[in-house]
Amino acid sequence: MTTRVVVARRLALVLLCGLALPSAARGQAATAGDSIDRYIGAELGRYHIPGMSVAVLRGDSVLLARGYGYANVELRVPASDSTVYQSGSVGKQFTAAAVVMLAEQGRLSLDDPITRFLPEGPAAWRRITVRHLLTHTSGIGDYTDSTLDVRRDYAEDDLVRLAARQVLEFAPGDRWSYSNTGYVLLGIIIHRVTGVFYGDFLRDHVFRPVGMRTTRVISEADIVPNRAAGYRLVNDTLKNQEWVSPSLNTTADGALYFTVRDLAQWAIALNHWRIPSRTGLEASWTPVRLNSRGTYPYGFGWQITQQRGFRRIGHSGSWQGFQTTIQRYPDFDLTVIVLDNLAETAPETVAMSIAGIVEPRLVPPHLWPAAPSSAKPPEAIDQLLRDVAAGSASARLAPGLAGFISPDMRERVARRLKGATAWTFVGCDDVDGRGMSRLGTQITRICYANGLGPAPNSLATVLYGADWRAAGIEFYSF
Repeated sequence: MTTRVVVARRLALVLLCGLALPSAARGQAATAGDSIDRYIGAELGRYHIPGMSVAVLRGDSVLLARGYGYANVELRVPASDSTVYQSGSVGKQFTAAAVVMLAEQGRLSLDDPITRFLPEGPAAWRRITVRHLLTHTSGIGDYTDSTLDVRRDYAEDDLVRLAARQVLEFAPGDRWSYSNTGYVLLGIIIHRVTGVFYGDFLRDHVFRPVGMRTTRVISEADIVPNRAAGYRLVNDTLKNQEWVSPSLNTTADGALYFTVRDLAQWAIALNHWRIPSRTGLEASWTPVRLNSRGTYPYGFGWQITQQRGFRRIGHSGSWQGFQTTIQRYPDFDLTVIVLDNLAETAPETVAMSIAGIVEPRLVPPHLWPAAPSSAKPPEAIDQLLRDVAAGSASARLAPGLAGFISPDMRERVARRLKGATAWTFVGCDDVDGRGMSRLGTQITRICYANGLGPAPNSLATVLYGADWRAAGIEFYSF
């Protein structure tokens, strides 16, 4: 059977039930829907994606909610807006919301040392707070990079002991480093504070109040209507997802089932500051401040980043043959949700591209027909990246970034360089005056280069201060 997926039919544009849009708005939405259909159809074919579900909201209005391709290839079940996908790390924002709710209820403090709840932890954990876990600044390494056996069942106490054996990678608050382990520990803290499993707490205090009718913790044993199958590509051949032990599919770092319809309900609740609260969400969407006083673009379970210099608040997830993302654009009252069932995809790029279809000022650089300005950095972006990978770029980096770069970050840059056979400068955005900062430097320009080679290609983004020293480096695949 070929892995190339043909979109069988175009589903009708779905508007929020009962909403009456002006005729001009309806026409604009229909045109955007047609463009999104064509774009996603091409992406499914290009990357052999079995199925994908998408939702787009303007404010509380669901402009589009539909499926493409197949939720299950073997049974040829079409994907729809009701298809249930595993979430991966998109689930972190819900764990974070639960922790913030408990803080607002006075049952814990974000500045409590985690040893208050995890007394079996080592002495080094006495300096780690709940806030450090929420923001990935604890120094606790990521268990996915350790000796965790994904085919073994672990009790919560086992997971705490496994984490406790790791040496801290840095002093709490000094750096930012993504740690699934930290969110596993947060789920255990929720359990110990409330006396109920974190998934049950979310069901009762988040999912049901918001109207997320099908969202729940993963279960291989239960009958889950409309559940998609997860897939991976092996030598261009579609294979089923790999098996993971049941206990590791219930941890708080990302073990939830979602539909785009349920996530649309969540987006509407966020629009109205419902859960955890306005104060809690504002804190969740504030970049973490490091010990150096510079900020890093991550809050409580949310990435606080940018697209073309405009605010983008979101998170992506990857787990067991699924890729997911929710991206919010506050400046445009826009939310894009993308869920798919293939491990080797880039749903965040799909969401960014859909946002650009709906709002032209957000068109991502890899889709530009021409550069928006004649500005150009004094040094080629690919040369800067080579020097960063080699550890010889300090003079061209802002102080915050120069102190932030680690061997792991240099290795990630080197991998992107290795994956490209040629680099092409794309252009720059002038963002002076928008109040953007990165690691203590005010950002005035954002410039881009395409790294072309075997698919997927890389888009390198460099954020510059007024003196053209780099203050941030980001990549996405396309």
